[in-house]
Amino acid sequence: MSGVSWQAKELTIGELSERSGVPASALRFYERRGLIDSSRTSGNQRRYARDTLRRVAFIRVSQRVGIPLATIREALALLPEGRTPSKEDWACVSEHWRQDLTERIRQMTMLLEKLTDCIGCGCLTLERCALANPCDVLGEQGSGARRFEGQTVRGSEPAIAPTGESAGTPPRRPGFSGGTSGLPSRG
Repeated sequence: MSGVSWQAKELTIGELSERSGVPASALRFYERRGLIDSSRTSGNQRRYARDTLRRVAFIRVSQRVGIPLATIREALALLPEGRTPSKEDWACVSEHWRQDLTERIRQMTMLLEKLTDCIGCGCLTLERCALANPCDVLGEQGSGARRFEGQTVRGSEPAIAPTGESAGTPPRRPGFSGGTSGLPSRG
């Protein structure tokens, strides 16, 4: 590290950038979005309190897991102004996010597990989709990835093949060719 004084109560934007590893342009962006604050010198130069380092680290980690900036801003608003947040203050932020993070983990785990299988999007373009979502029964329950969105779906995986079809043959969707490609028939 170059000339960053660790005893200084305030950091310049260059010092904050160097210490946090975040470009100065991103720090200015965070400030415009109300995520961090600075004071100004008589020469209109930004100065950041040292606890801004922890806030910037929190922002970066939160962004890495896909949390939107508006949600990050709401969490940071729970922290006190005018003093360095304590361990209890950060615990309050953590508790505020516990349910949201747990739900995000559940959705990511489900995506990981179902990525090679049907997530119920209704595309019927993969051979497996014709087996996992016969006749696009999931489409009757609404748009979107029905299984991924945690919807309980009845009738999407019949135990018995529809009448006139063998168990190894996927059911036919009206208006579609007899194959499993899911492409509409042309005539």
